[in-house]
Amino acid sequence: MNNRRNAARREEKLQQRLEAGFVATHFPEVASIVVSMIYNQRGIKKSLLRTLNFFPSSCALFRAECLCKDCVDGGFDLNQVITAMIRNHRGDAKGELSCEGNGPSADHSAIVYEVAIQYS
Repeated sequence: MNNRRNAARREEKLQQRLEAGFVATHFPEVASIVVSMIYNQRGIKKSLLRTLNFFPSSCALFRAECLCKDCVDGGFDLNQVITAMIRNHRGDAKGELSCEGNGPSADHSAIVYEVAIQYS
């Protein structure tokens, strides 16, 4: 049962990536996008640093997974942040997001992010 559910989630994620297309297709003026994140999780004192890089050949799905092992369908959706930045031709932005998921744990993570976009 668990394996089927995991396989279905993997298939859904693959389908989302295929439907998202490429950065170059949607945003031909973008040369690169760098998302720097600091993960914070309730109950854990140490923060985790992570950087995501997107290039013209990258999938245009700007999401990061939640690090909570019990999280179900969670993560951090940066699509609106990044598309608004590109629409307004902004080079950088900062903010915070909380995990969108659910599950038995109340220890979902949150991120503090910085996005830097370089244009062609």
